[in-house]
Amino acid sequence: MGLCSVTGPPAIVLGSTQDSEVVDAELASHNGVDVVRRSSGGGAVIVAPAAQVWLDVWIPRDDRLWDDDVLRSSWWLGETWVRALEQLGASELTVHRGRAIHSDWSDAVCFAGVGPGEVTTGEAKVVGMAQRRTRHGARLHSMALLEWKPACVLALLSRGPERAGPDRRTDGALDGVATGVRHILSSPDNVAADLVIADVEDALLAALP
Repeated sequence: MGLCSVTGPPAIVLGSTQDSEVVDAELASHNGVDVVRRSSGGGAVIVAPAAQVWLDVWIPRDDRLWDDDVLRSSWWLGETWVRALEQLGASELTVHRGRAIHSDWSDAVCFAGVGPGEVTTGEAKVVGMAQRRTRHGARLHSMALLEWKPACVLALLSRGPERAGPDRRTDGALDGVATGVRHILSSPDNVAADLVIADVEDALLAALP
């Protein structure tokens, strides 16, 4: 298990199967945003210092938490996030236990769809997950953003769903598909991001099975 943080410049992280040309590399470079790729699938997500709570877990195949069923294998991690966030005052959180729900944007943007084990409140995604499985075990990536700012990731994408047309960066199509930890915990803007992250990390550590 590892709590991760970003200490360098912000980066837009592509899923393992995404075409690198989906990113406007020139604009990313101009804004000091690195372009990197993760080993698991899904859409792009922006990571930056003090902008997310990020927990990675390695589960060996002989561990009690291992599940051969890929749909069930991350439910326990979603439940861990729910316990942690509810301890801090969040409510009406749900772990998605069905197959992945896709949208017009989910192949391009990580938080625009919902997969097994991920946490939602109403229709909005709170915690995103991805996993990479090998014959030795599985690495589960999980992340909650402090604030959901879809315009930031859309501005760096050079291609998006054709239906969005040239105004895809400002049309509000992704405004309600996700939400941030600050919102569900009703964290005032004057509370430092580092303190919010530390509270959630401590709660996660206490909630782990």
